[in-house]
Amino acid sequence: MKIKRKILVIGGAGFIGSNLCKELAKDKESEIFSLDNYSTGLKDNHAANVKYIYGNSWDISKHFNFKFDLIFHLGEYSRVEQSFKDVELVLESNVKGTFAVVEFWRKYGGKLIYAGSSTKFGDGGLARDMTPYNWTKAINTELVNNYGEWFQLSYAITYFYNVYGDGEIRTGEYATLIGIYAEKSSKGEPLPVVAPGVQLRNFTHVLDIIQGLIMVAEKGNGDDYGIGSDMQFSVLDVAKLFGGEIKMIPPRKGNRMYGELHTTKIKEIGWEAKYNLYDYISFLRDNNWENK
Repeated sequence: MKIKRKILVIGGAGFIGSNLCKELAKDKESEIFSLDNYSTGLKDNHAANVKYIYGNSWDISKHFNFKFDLIFHLGEYSRVEQSFKDVELVLESNVKGTFAVVEFWRKYGGKLIYAGSSTKFGDGGLARDMTPYNWTKAINTELVNNYGEWFQLSYAITYFYNVYGDGEIRTGEYATLIGIYAEKSSKGEPLPVVAPGVQLRNFTHVLDIIQGLIMVAEKGNGDDYGIGSDMQFSVLDVAKLFGGEIKMIPPRKGNRMYGELHTTKIKEIGWEAKYNLYDYISFLRDNNWENK
């Protein structure tokens, strides 16, 4: 018999959070809650059997006064290069917000699954201080680790690698690379490639990320659960896979050259990537660049 659990997804209306909520909601025995301020989340992402609360992460204690068995914290500012112009917002979301979340966790208990950033490992570790986003995400992993040890709390820290798939943002400053290329391909527009174009990325399908999150929630303990595809591409190679005209654009501050894949621990608990970028781009092309 399944145990009825209370589960909170912070950022549950966003790209990754909404896919996670849809998967969690398949368990009709559990109560699933989402806390989201809809800065990038959408009501169109809502799933059945999920209770959606509008609010900021730093106000978590104003919305809930009970223990969650699982807290997935995905609700932070999550763009690298743009974080230079959004410093105040980054600090509010990623420092003030996450501090409130860990204090709530300390008070009520449960297991916290924190979504760190793989930028922490970029360029041999130098990228962790490269942008306001990178830095706040890196120090938050230390905060979660320390709270877990100081107060004997249950937790696991995950790291995502360049997520793509259903629900990703395609337009505006928060759009993902794959989302941008799909949108521009649909309009026959040139694909922008930030110079020098040889930056390496491990693109990982969102459904692989969700599977990893759920496995870590059930079996993981502690830090270093990187969830990323072994397949690595340069940004220029990705543009070539989409086809069409390529437009080189100037280098951007904060754009790391490569990342270090940390997947040993996630593979030890049975995870492996099931999707690949080649098939996804072919799928988009066959569907006129829409993820139907």
